[in-house]
Amino acid sequence: MPVALTILVGAQLAGEVLRRLLHLPLPGPVIGMFILAVALVNRARGSRAATQTGPTSLEKTATVLISNMGLMFVPAGVGIVAELGVLRSEWLPIVAGVLVSTVLGLIVTGVVMHRITGRPERDAKKTLSSREAS
Repeated sequence: MPVALTILVGAQLAGEVLRRLLHLPLPGPVIGMFILAVALVNRARGSRAATQTGPTSLEKTATVLISNMGLMFVPAGVGIVAELGVLRSEWLPIVAGVLVSTVLGLIVTGVVMHRITGRPERDAKKTLSSREAS
């Protein structure tokens, strides 16, 4: 477990260092998670991971952390209770901000996905129309 925790914290540290050096707009832990995912995919491709019989120490540690993830929400809950007065007095702008940002996030995601997934279809139509014109 200590090795697995070192890998997880090391990936987070690497992400934070890259964020600060390159002035990236993403949080360091997100960059670290991406680095870890790429490393695990490359490791699985390079070795015969399918022949392993049991879970690795990293998998065991991740399972323990995920099973206790509810504890990570305790500080957020304490913060909400501590700032209940502000929430009561400013509930309308908070709810409006949450709703507007959610709707905008869904719209942007939909537009991006439409453009990403629609591009091969448009390219195929262009190819067909150029063949017909020839």
